[in-house]
Amino acid sequence: MSVLDLAGKRLVVVGGGKSGLAAARLAAKAGARVTINDKKSEAEASALVADARAIDVDVVLGGHPESLFAAADVIVLSPGVPSLAVVDAAEKRGAKVIPEVELAAHFLRGTLIGITGSNGKSTVTTLVGEMCAASGRPSFTGGNLGDALALAVGTEAAESKKGLVVAELSSFQLERIETMRCHIAACLNVTEDHLDRHGTFAAYAAAKGRIFLTQTTDDHAIVPAGDELCIALARAGAAKLHTFGGADGEVRVEDGVLVDTVSGLRFPVAKLRIRGLHNQANACAAALAARLAGVPREAIEDVLARFAGLPHRMVHVRDLDGVVYYDDSKATNVGATVAALDGLADLEGRVVLIAGGVDKGGSYAPVRERMERIGRALVLIGEAAPLISSAFEGSPIERIAATTIDDAVAKARAVARAGDAVLLAPACASFDMFRSYAHRGDEFARAVRALPEAI
Repeated sequence: MSVLDLAGKRLVVVGGGKSGLAAARLAAKAGARVTINDKKSEAEASALVADARAIDVDVVLGGHPESLFAAADVIVLSPGVPSLAVVDAAEKRGAKVIPEVELAAHFLRGTLIGITGSNGKSTVTTLVGEMCAASGRPSFTGGNLGDALALAVGTEAAESKKGLVVAELSSFQLERIETMRCHIAACLNVTEDHLDRHGTFAAYAAAKGRIFLTQTTDDHAIVPAGDELCIALARAGAAKLHTFGGADGEVRVEDGVLVDTVSGLRFPVAKLRIRGLHNQANACAAALAARLAGVPREAIEDVLARFAGLPHRMVHVRDLDGVVYYDDSKATNVGATVAALDGLADLEGRVVLIAGGVDKGGSYAPVRERMERIGRALVLIGEAAPLISSAFEGSPIERIAATTIDDAVAKARAVARAGDAVLLAPACASFDMFRSYAHRGDEFARAVRALPEAI
């Protein structure tokens, strides 16, 4: 990746969160005249102002003034920044508009491993990152997960040809990339999500697929075996195609063993500490990406054996009265909730699902289909409760309204029977009742642990 010449350029970073501040710091170090622009007021953004001053960067708050963008040579968008008329106008005038990840990618010299998908990308990114670290080579893991990609710049992982940079990439980060090249790119799946942002499923899928479009014949594209959509997205680029899972993926599960048909890796699934068929697929994808990056088989096996999963992703909270409670608050879309339910298909009893929050567009029919197979009751919270309830009209699954997470947990306990699981997998965003999906999961766990031993 060629380094972007920013010396003397007027550069505006839109969005003053972690990614925006990291991008501003990188651009200022590269010689740009940088301004961070955020719609927050000065009272709301006092910490940002202090951080910006520390790196000699200007800040414009309270809106997006046309004059600021009219003078910009380069505009860097933080993840999640919506379409803005002033940005579109500046781009038509000739300003370069890029996402934070593309800015960072211009300064990376090591191998870039990009991982996207509607579900599972944080787990796979973390697995691959830990496998890379276990290889002994310089490594960095971040992007949409943890540290912004711009923070990789200057590290040994980014500066060394032997370095390995692992980045989780969201549709928001990918939708505007033009030159960012992932030497290894994985799209784990594409299911309905963020339709409130992208408008249509086709537009959302196209944003995901951009991860492959800048690849060359020297690169590698990873997709699920038999997934026609993901395969088509990968084939739109020039990279070598690799598949995982299914009956014929390069890395797949056969008779309870995770097998890499190229490296000879054979790892018993029973030794995985992460639960569910979806996590078996995640492990296959991670092992394949790591092998393509040159990670030794021993390092891959070591991480598969010890990785216990991420917070709020099918985390066991408590066993009480023969009922097991799971926190999968990170299931913020329908596909993730379906994957969580599929992971409980071998349960002795049935599932009591706690769902709801802020609707993100799309159909809840797949959740209904799974619940009618393995579910007992649906406990609904948040703004989307009526919408989800209407999707279950005529279903034999009992629907129960709850006002708070404590109320939801209490009602779930009342309806669950020995052998059942109570699962928080909301299929929605969290911001109507909680600060984040993590806050939602923490509150669920607190409420579960507060349940008395006997009713």
